[in-house]
Amino acid sequence: MTAATATTTDIFRPALHYSAGSTWLNDPNGLIHHDGVYHLYYQNNPLDSVWGNLSWGHATSADLLTWTERPVAISCDEKEDIFSGSIVFDRHNTSGFGQDGTAPLVAIYTSAFKAASGLEGIQAQSLAYSLDGGYTWTKHTGNPVLNRNSAEFRDPKVIRYSGPSGDYWVMVAVEAKDFQVVLYKSHDLKSWEYLSTFGPANATGGVWECPDLFPLPLDGDPNNVQWVLIVNLNPGGPNLGSAGQYFVGDFDGTTFSSATTVTEGHQDSERLREYRWLDWGRDYYAAVSFADVPDNRKLTIAWMNNWEYANSIPTSPWRSPMSLVRELTLQTVDGEAHLIQQPAGDWAALDAPVANFSLPETAISQGTTILDGAAGTVQRIDVSWTPGTAEEFGVVVRGEGGQGTRIGVRPAEGTLVVDRRESGQTDFHETFASIDTAPIRLMDGHYKLTLFVDRCSVEVFAQGGQVTMTELIFPSPTSKDVSVYALGGSATINSLHISQYA
Repeated sequence: MTAATATTTDIFRPALHYSAGSTWLNDPNGLIHHDGVYHLYYQNNPLDSVWGNLSWGHATSADLLTWTERPVAISCDEKEDIFSGSIVFDRHNTSGFGQDGTAPLVAIYTSAFKAASGLEGIQAQSLAYSLDGGYTWTKHTGNPVLNRNSAEFRDPKVIRYSGPSGDYWVMVAVEAKDFQVVLYKSHDLKSWEYLSTFGPANATGGVWECPDLFPLPLDGDPNNVQWVLIVNLNPGGPNLGSAGQYFVGDFDGTTFSSATTVTEGHQDSERLREYRWLDWGRDYYAAVSFADVPDNRKLTIAWMNNWEYANSIPTSPWRSPMSLVRELTLQTVDGEAHLIQQPAGDWAALDAPVANFSLPETAISQGTTILDGAAGTVQRIDVSWTPGTAEEFGVVVRGEGGQGTRIGVRPAEGTLVVDRRESGQTDFHETFASIDTAPIRLMDGHYKLTLFVDRCSVEVFAQGGQVTMTELIFPSPTSKDVSVYALGGSATINSLHISQYA
């Protein structure tokens, strides 16, 4: 749930996704589970609803669905803006920031230095610490702790590595315009030693940002652990604009080696769709993972927007929501390791759906059929299809008259489609009206989609999370219809169920 409730003057305020009460937000930062609470920090302009004055906003949750906005955690000042970064629980007080037996949380963030700092134009890595569980923060007097005298060195993600090479902190950050992930190690979070560099590789159509590095067992086998490196980039995504890619390989404590590199060096634009994408939609960026999640689950969240039009979307007084939290697993698909993503969170903790709608097995012929009794603005839709002769079939959400957002499958092309050209307000930016596609493969003769429809977004989880697409939409509040359709022939709905949440 979001920080505030939608009103007639705030028609796009999401119900299932987090948004700041009255300000701008972008990249998630410092994600951690600590003392039974999930902490979401994020890039925030506490003074306006456009990018600027970057500080760390803060929200907390017990269930990953209902979020409470907290006061700004780490504020910009006359010397620095507070760019993206991460938080670790320094349980053994390696940093020395702990006091009276209390181990600190330590934030590692990018200082974007201003003129008053004497380092104007430099991006370097700095520390802040908290002794009250992440609610108040003190900047380290020795900042910055890692400075390469670079204007594009940012977004540190710090993890604890334990392996044959030792036991120490590892930082992955980026030299954004060089398309490189740079790795460092430290024993105290203050002094850092260079390890290695990864990249350029695969997608390099825009600056590299917000990296992440973590191990996952392949197919649940603890004896076959592989490493995943996430690199977000802007622009250069598979459907234009901001996006996130990932590599699967090995990390030996010094060097990450990729087993899924398609293009060494700079990208081959003709091979763009061969790269591994976290999400194929237009609005899923800066995804990073939570630290210290129980049972070693790997949970991520992303900024639900696109830098092409981020400052222009028609929301007020807030701007930009976060995605749903996702759980990642690594599974073998067609003989190769791929990330599988599923919506996370304690859905049972939400209020019960206000209504439910189900459709039994139904054949759909050429045309569009409105489902009576299925209308809504905040919904989870689970649908399974068997292809027939139709060139395309699918679901239209947030519809009214000829408008709506179309989510469909083109079996002959092996393509998943999200068409938001008639989704509502689209004229606020020339690139927003789009028809976006992703590859999809038939599984056991069926196509299965789970759709999360909110007041300003659609998140698509296809084929059990093998493919995801996330898209902002800005429909009229009266656009509530749900329809099914088939083009150029027929298809069969095996089952369809809708839970209405508002």
